[in-house]
Amino acid sequence: MAGSGIGCPALEYKPLWFRMSSKYRIAVIEKAGYGLSGKACTERTVQNLAEESRAALRAVGIEPPYILAPHSYSGFEAIWWANTYPDEVKAVLGIDMGFPNMMKAQAGEIPAEKKKAMVDKSRALMQRIAKRGMLDRLTRSRTVNASGLLSGIELTDEEKQTYEEVYYKNVTSEAVFEEAMLAEANAEAADSTGILSCLACFAVSRMKSPVKSLTWQQAAKDYAALCGAEIHLLDADHFLYAKHPGSVAGLFLKFLQKQGL
Repeated sequence: MAGSGIGCPALEYKPLWFRMSSKYRIAVIEKAGYGLSGKACTERTVQNLAEESRAALRAVGIEPPYILAPHSYSGFEAIWWANTYPDEVKAVLGIDMGFPNMMKAQAGEIPAEKKKAMVDKSRALMQRIAKRGMLDRLTRSRTVNASGLLSGIELTDEEKQTYEEVYYKNVTSEAVFEEAMLAEANAEAADSTGILSCLACFAVSRMKSPVKSLTWQQAAKDYAALCGAEIHLLDADHFLYAKHPGSVAGLFLKFLQKQGL
């Protein structure tokens, strides 16, 4: 399940899912505005995100129960999904997933006006990058190649070409900007369903927190303590699935085996 702004999820998470695919059937959901999917036709609420993900899986004959593997923003969707439909979800594997407590702290420190200004600034930057000019070339290490996949060995040359094409197709996706504006509301909606109630294993990076009152890893530790999740704090950045896929896959496979899943 894709984090915010991941242009080509099917290839973005390949380093991780490929290492788990010999034991599990893997489905990468490319939600509206992401990957090869079309534009969003509904509001980007966590409820709509989850219901569309559920419908997409069933449309291609992939029936529950599921093990959800959310990255970043999709953590809110995974919590809402697992708690709303407990019979459908056996476990959650958090790939540096977002937690409601972090978003609550962010809402307390970043006013709505400032948040809107930040989203508008990001939209303007992405619109300039979409033109494929000098700015795009100067920022590649922070945009299209932020995860390092285009300069690494995890993707074939053909996959790298597809990855780049799909990234630029989605770089100005309004779904991403709308999700950003709804982040606090979606986290609150997820939290309103209760603490994550299924088995869970969290792989957590040392990413810098957007707020002063709570570190990224502390938010994860606090939430893991509440829901009884297994947690692993890694010396890695937010793209841990691409830069340390063997380690993350190993943690998840060991957890699933231990739980008999």
